Amino acid sequence: MPLHGRVTADTDGGFVVFLIGMHVNRWREVRHVAATVSAMRRMLGELDRHPELGVLRAEAGFFFGGPGVIQYWRSYEDLERYARAGDAEHLPAWRRFNALARTSDAVGIYHETYRVDAGTFETFYNHMPSVGLLAAAGPRALSRGSTSAQRIGARAQDEAPVGAPAGG
Repeated sequence: MPLHGRVTADTDGGFVVFLIGMHVNRWREVRHVAATVSAMRRMLGELDRHPELGVLRAEAGFFFGGPGVIQYWRSYEDLERYARAGDAEHLPAWRRFNALARTSDAVGIYHETYRVDAGTFETFYNHMPSVGLLAAAGPRALSRGSTSAQRIGARAQDEAPVGAPAGG
């Protein structure tokens, strides 16, 4: 159900954005693809069941030629702790993937990690379902006429180059 009206993600602190995904180089080698997707599903299930591990939100989609996940984490330390934890799903899957990658390039994998400090980002949502950082942090109403430059701290005084929609 979409939220109606102009909102931003209700977070004043820092967080981490982690993108991880795979690119299928050879669909014929389906066992490699299935193993990687299965491991990702187990990890996402574990993170969903244990919010105390630090993930705020995870959303899966299709990016860069294969399945991927955008994750929002409380901190880099939480992300790294999970990645290295011997009793969690990730480390054994990471080791299995590395062993598999030495024998086949059927599946490629990538990740990108962004540490986002307080005051260095801005968000805007209008008539959207709860997605991304909005889903991770919850909504906070925006005043009519606020701009991206104001929200990110680039300019205290700014005027939107287009008029605000009715009711916004």
